Amino acid sequence: MGIFGSIMDKIFHHPSTAPQAAPAAPAAAAPSAAAPAPAAAPQSVDVGAVLSEMAAMKDGGGNYQTSIVDLLKLLDLDSSLTARKELAEELNVHVGADGSAEENIALHKAVMAKLAENGGVVPDSLRG
Repeated sequence: MGIFGSIMDKIFHHPSTAPQAAPAAPAAAAPSAAAPAPAAAPQSVDVGAVLSEMAAMKDGGGNYQTSIVDLLKLLDLDSSLTARKELAEELNVHVGADGSAEENIALHKAVMAKLAENGGVVPDSLRG
């Protein structure tokens, strides 16, 4: 699993994201036995709420709202330059020099955009 996969895993499988009971679908809309449900339907997760809860458990979580380093630390993931270079490759982020503020800002934005693409509800405050 790549670094972004680890980020998604930490956020999408946080205890606060446990599935809630969905409203019952009308009988006509129920899937038939001939049409199985998708194996892994995207899960809608409130990324802002999950990160806020995690930050509250860790004395604030630093500046995870805009800092990729603080976000990775909040998620208990490697925030080293090597890890950020790997993440930049995964997300095809090639802005500024490795480890520069410019690259780190672009990485944070790319992570938030990718979380949104994968079913995360990302508030504007985290999109930079």
